[in-house]
Amino acid sequence: MGTGKKIIAVVGATGQQGGGLARAILGDPQGPFALRVLTRRTDSAAARELAARGADVVHADLDDEASMLRAFEGAYGAFVVTNFWAERTPEEEAARTRPQMELDQAGVAARAAKAAGLKHVIWSTLEDTRPHFEHLGSELPTLLDRYKVPHFDAKGEADNLFTSLGVPTTFLLTTMFYEAFLVGQGPRRDEDGRLALTNPMGDSALAVVAAEDIGRTAYGIFRAGARYVGRTVGLAGDHLTGVQLAETFTRVLGERVEYRPLTHDQMRSAGFPGADEIGNMYQFYAEAADYFVGVRDIDLVRRELHPDLVSFEDWLTVHKDQIPLG
Repeated sequence: MGTGKKIIAVVGATGQQGGGLARAILGDPQGPFALRVLTRRTDSAAARELAARGADVVHADLDDEASMLRAFEGAYGAFVVTNFWAERTPEEEAARTRPQMELDQAGVAARAAKAAGLKHVIWSTLEDTRPHFEHLGSELPTLLDRYKVPHFDAKGEADNLFTSLGVPTTFLLTTMFYEAFLVGQGPRRDEDGRLALTNPMGDSALAVVAAEDIGRTAYGIFRAGARYVGRTVGLAGDHLTGVQLAETFTRVLGERVEYRPLTHDQMRSAGFPGADEIGNMYQFYAEAADYFVGVRDIDLVRRELHPDLVSFEDWLTVHKDQIPLG
């Protein structure tokens, strides 16, 4: 790229998490970094837009280790995220489970990062819930033979792929996106027309964050440099109970929203695809809330990494007209 700046290779730069980092790098033209976009679709509208803003766009695929190594070569650092929920063909589904896909892709990224000699990798991850449930003595279904919350557990399991290779890594613990409230996890009208929030959190607090702020926090970590290598950073924009979420919706929407939590079994039996996993996820959120919220230190992130971290109420004020209430 010929600018003298350190190149950050961003997986998922055309998506939510990596997109936040891409925009942070491009929005700081006097900063120390240049952006390299890694994508399977270099001709997509999002990729072309980033290229027009000065990004180096290269083809790379987490299922193709040679392409990842080429994309990492010459870079200073990389942001790595995998998409558990990516659309897949029936043939792809039959070939390997989604957790195995994530483990395979994380392994590709870790080996390519090691071979390319990257100085700083940020791995967007989540906890392996199984040790927590075992410690708590919780009873809940096992999914896909050995997982409790597969999209958490696989990412947590993949952490070791980076540490075992000695890749200089910061582990960025994410959480539920505010954007989940745009796709069905927000309040809905009951048969009487009243708005109710039914997330099965009981009285526990939930850690939530704007997807954009994941990438922007990653930018703060890259700027902080080597002192964050080897560390785990827990991220949230807000810690809110179900009652507090409902009160925030009430204030912003201008209509009363009541919190009526489901049980975890009710969520697991809700009948939509993946309901059992979502029920297990909320059981982890609720039963391990002291730990889960505790390691996501909002004050630390605001103080050291991302002072403009967005609160849920501020985010909702901007996006309130996008919340489906039917």
